[in-house]
Amino acid sequence: MTSLTVFDAATAEVRERTSDADRIRARLQAAGIGFERWEAGVALDEAATDEAVLAAYRPQIERLMAERGYQSVDVIHMRPDHPDRAALREKFLHEHTHAEDEVRFFVRGCGLFSLHLGEAVYSVRCERGDLLSVPAGTPHWFDMGAAPRFTAIRLFDNPEGWIARGTGEAIAARFPRLDEADATSA
Repeated sequence: MTSLTVFDAATAEVRERTSDADRIRARLQAAGIGFERWEAGVALDEAATDEAVLAAYRPQIERLMAERGYQSVDVIHMRPDHPDRAALREKFLHEHTHAEDEVRFFVRGCGLFSLHLGEAVYSVRCERGDLLSVPAGTPHWFDMGAAPRFTAIRLFDNPEGWIARGTGEAIAARFPRLDEADATSA
């Protein structure tokens, strides 16, 4: 289930927890983060090709590209048997920023985006149908879990894609990861 947990950045104490989509959208929007729910135009199974995935969401993708000037789009698939899953997970688990927006739409599966926004950390558990738009320069980290299973559409300002710039802060280690967040919400 999609959820938002807001923590105190200094103490890691929970300030708020919700799974109400309207509340999540409002809280994130107030913090400058985009959140939308999308529906596919057609049913997709796990074996759907990148082309089929993009075609299913073509109207939403084209709208975002026109509104925000994104230059390219692709699809990423992560599975528990991906040979680089541990290295990729580790790379994303450290607080970083990008010079461009990070836009992810979850076609299937889930992931946990944690956003360091001033005195708070917003942890957003994204699932199928969730689009999260993290503005350029926003400190954040992402956890796909120990056994990742998701497909996501990514939109980019720069046709070469994004480059992560580490902040050097160790804050991410103090907050729950995807597997821990799932266990506490169950």
